[in-house]
Amino acid sequence: MIQPLLQRKLNPGEEEKHERMSRSRDRNKRSHSRQSAKRPAALQPPTLVQSATEFRHFLAYVSGQPWLALDTESDSLFRYTPRVCLIQVTVPDTTPDKAWSGNPDDVVDFLIDPLQVSDLTGVGKVLADDSSEVILHAAENDILTLQRDFGFRIRRLYDTQLGARILGRKGVGLANVLQEEFGVASDKRMQRTNWGQRPLSSKQLSYAQIDTHYLPALRQRQISALKEDGRWEEAQDAFRMLETIRYNEPEPRTVWQMKQIRSVDEKDLGVLQAVWDWRESVSKQLDRPPFKVLGESALLALAQRRPQTQASLEDIPQLGAWQKERFGGELLAAVRKGELQAPPRRPSPARKAEALRTAAGRRQFDQLRRWRTETATARGVDPDIVFSNDTLLRIAACQPASVDDLLEIPTVSPWKAQAYGQALLSVLMTGRKR
Repeated sequence: MIQPLLQRKLNPGEEEKHERMSRSRDRNKRSHSRQSAKRPAALQPPTLVQSATEFRHFLAYVSGQPWLALDTESDSLFRYTPRVCLIQVTVPDTTPDKAWSGNPDDVVDFLIDPLQVSDLTGVGKVLADDSSEVILHAAENDILTLQRDFGFRIRRLYDTQLGARILGRKGVGLANVLQEEFGVASDKRMQRTNWGQRPLSSKQLSYAQIDTHYLPALRQRQISALKEDGRWEEAQDAFRMLETIRYNEPEPRTVWQMKQIRSVDEKDLGVLQAVWDWRESVSKQLDRPPFKVLGESALLALAQRRPQTQASLEDIPQLGAWQKERFGGELLAAVRKGELQAPPRRPSPARKAEALRTAAGRRQFDQLRRWRTETATARGVDPDIVFSNDTLLRIAACQPASVDDLLEIPTVSPWKAQAYGQALLSVLMTGRKR
């Protein structure tokens, strides 16, 4: 199984960075965004699915199709517990006597509103039908969110971003790919809008439609290139591995995940824990992302300055006027509580992987990484397309002696075991002799 990147709330430490980047992008791209929000002239408006009747019509149209393109939009920037707010589906515009032409505009686009349609069971059945290929771009997050919210599983998928990376392409974000392949500009500013609000704006609808509209044509182009470059079998193997991803509930958020936690004095940890706990409680109660209640810099300032009165809150510039007015009394109470409680014990450092606990193990892991870098450079791909660090650690820990042994490692796929197995075993053998 691939180690998944769990879709979740923003990690602590990412929060203020996200705010700064968002403000900067808004300033620098405002004029560009106004242009890119326009729907390309050839696109027909998408079909909105907002009722049980519309959903039945949608299912009748998409069931049995040879492929469908899929994407989702969530409201993770606006809720403590995110949810899927829109599901985009694109299918071929065909008739019994007319096959799909390959033209990117010979498709039908649907936008399903899961906040209006209560029973989406039919979508799960379509995705689980392995006679239909599901096309996504950067599939992992969508796979996990669909499992999390609906229990949907995709049986047969094609990831256009992964396909591009196996081809050695750079700039594989969807906006870049659409611009380069089809001359279409996508307003990425829409990613940060509230997809849980209704009605959705025309700009949101246009952005959502574009996210799947061109994926079928992109897939067709990639398949030709992958076959021409002798990488088609590798790509199929990688897609099958993606299908094994499973959603797991994320670990609870803790104060130890803060980016600057290592620089916090021991004497301030008690107050920091108290204001952290307060923020988590309020964020859950309001169902807002924690960084929209109070930023990390404000938490640190409260822990270090320990204000005792409403007036002393004015000396903390990291707090906005509305935060002082709305939460001032609660923050002061949290500070007092933190001063009275013992500071939390720092967690023990995470135990290193078995392969890194000895000098020989560390040396062997470094040798594997050097081999991976050389192999990736020769192929013109990023190193993780060959193997991730996590997989190299597992290989070093398991010490496989044969290709069959390599296949016992869950993150080593059949294609990679055959393609890289003998080279890997040679590196391991050389490391054992030293």
